Amino acid sequence: MCGTCGCGSENNGPTILKPGEHKHSHEEHHHHDEHSHSHDDHHHHHHDGHSHTHSHIHDHKHKVLEIEQDILNNNAVLAARNRGYFEAKHIFALNLVSSPGSGKTSILERTLADLNKEMSFYVIEGDQQTMNDANRIDALNIPVVQINTGKGCHLESDMVYEAVKKLEMKDHSVLMIENVGNLVCPSMFDLGESKRVVIISTTEGEDKPIKYPDMFHTADVCIINKIDLLPYVNIDIQKLKNYALQVNPHLQFFEVSATKGVGMETWYKWLKENLV
Repeated sequence: MCGTCGCGSENNGPTILKPGEHKHSHEEHHHHDEHSHSHDDHHHHHHDGHSHTHSHIHDHKHKVLEIEQDILNNNAVLAARNRGYFEAKHIFALNLVSSPGSGKTSILERTLADLNKEMSFYVIEGDQQTMNDANRIDALNIPVVQINTGKGCHLESDMVYEAVKKLEMKDHSVLMIENVGNLVCPSMFDLGESKRVVIISTTEGEDKPIKYPDMFHTADVCIINKIDLLPYVNIDIQKLKNYALQVNPHLQFFEVSATKGVGMETWYKWLKENLV
């Protein structure tokens, strides 16, 4: 359950699977239809002459704030554990974040296909449902684990920890974590990554960085994807960069087309230079 946005999972947590694995659920064996009695009969009426309409808003806000702080603090502790593990094994972990449809998976697929003979890759895929993206990565013979968050809108450090245990990563490798498509909540949750990479496409407009400043502020790299569409869309790339730099003056940019392969070599060079 995310105390910061109210998201959560109806199935008591995320599902973490490798391609080919199956979730073993016992939910279908526990039908509670016979217990669907109404609670209307349990309403309590007070006729003691005074009103109970006073508000507990301040207490409620205080509790929400405490819950949010607890969740983020706990996530930070577990993220530090992940980071220590990655550093000990010289694993370069990237947290790929973006809005839906920006081309995260396409960039990832192209990168893996072009570099898998030069570098050892492992992948964690995050989505609310389906194994679709994990199956795409598995088709490239890259070790991958899918995290389905259910109602959740982001990955958290404990989910990554459980997925990493399934991957059994080698030293001196690259871990690509493709987060759930969302530019809001994932910005608040450190996964223990080495670098955070925010991806934006040319079809999204140049003002995304100032509309969603937290994500761009916490990122190290900004990949601008779908530059092959520039002749057909109304966007000023320099204005996009200027907006992003207003939020985060230290951002490093790469302009690419994952489908055409344009600009990918510069991105690959950066990856090779940062692999410990």
